Amino acid sequence: MTEENKINEAEETTEACEKESQENEACDEKGCKSDKKLKKENSALKEENEKLAKALEEEKDKYLRLAAEYDNFRRRSQKEKEQIYSDSYADIIEQLLPIIDNFEMARNFSEGDKLAEGVKMILSQASDVFEKMGVTEIETKIFDPNVHNAVMHIEDDSYGEGEIVEVFRKGYRRGDKVIRYAMVKVAN
Repeated sequence: MTEENKINEAEETTEACEKESQENEACDEKGCKSDKKLKKENSALKEENEKLAKALEEEKDKYLRLAAEYDNFRRRSQKEKEQIYSDSYADIIEQLLPIIDNFEMARNFSEGDKLAEGVKMILSQASDVFEKMGVTEIETKIFDPNVHNAVMHIEDDSYGEGEIVEVFRKGYRRGDKVIRYAMVKVAN
């Protein structure tokens, strides 16, 4: 190789190095721009993440408050339900107590007429209490299996089909609800 070739080769190498150096500088500048862009995006994502975390925390707080409120409502409703039952029970007993008092007074009478009169008064008083409570006596003319309990059956031509001959125990209802079925003897 000649000297001239060596010089040309050295110049070419130097030019290549300079060119490479310039490209590296340009890459570094682009890289810096990319880093700045990435940092900016990263910062924006962090802010968005913080906003979402805050929103999630608020929703979680709302959920916990709602769950606590529902639990309190459930407990309060159960307590009110129990209180209503207790109050109703006490009201019914209060209405029945005068009847018990009259039975105790009737026990003190030894005369038959006064005793019979006292029992009639007590039955009348019991009917009044039932009427106030909306309780009615079940009719006992024709047998209806929905409200009567037939415990005996007789064949007698003097009675009609399904006619109730005897009532062993009266039945009572309140509205459509049967409280106690009437126990009866049915003919034919």
